Amino acid sequence: MAGKQICNLLNNSNKITTNKLPVINYFYRSYASWEPRDIETHTGQKFEPDDKRLVRFIDRPKEVNKQWAINLINEVPPQQTEDRIVCCNGGGGPLGHPKVYINLDRPGNHACGYCGLRFTKEDHHH
Repeated sequence: MAGKQICNLLNNSNKITTNKLPVINYFYRSYASWEPRDIETHTGQKFEPDDKRLVRFIDRPKEVNKQWAINLINEVPPQQTEDRIVCCNGGGGPLGHPKVYINLDRPGNHACGYCGLRFTKEDHHH
């Protein structure tokens, strides 16, 4: 109702003509895509393009941590020891894991099943 009265006022006014009114163009740009991109996770999870679970990523990006734990663990060099058996508790305390014993008799690196830290035995020849 008020919009109609304003239009009538402008049309009936001798002082203001519609030719002198500024033209304002509004452009709306949307950065969200209706086709969500499916980024692969560290476990290899990737949805099919017609999967209904992708609907949750239409208006926001899928957040995937690029620092995968396996890559971070691989940056830590293996701990070398002279012992045949080592124990790993993940650092101990409340942030660690149960203590496990790892046999190093076979050559090569041996990883802890909980935290992935690697251990290796130094070979000593007599």
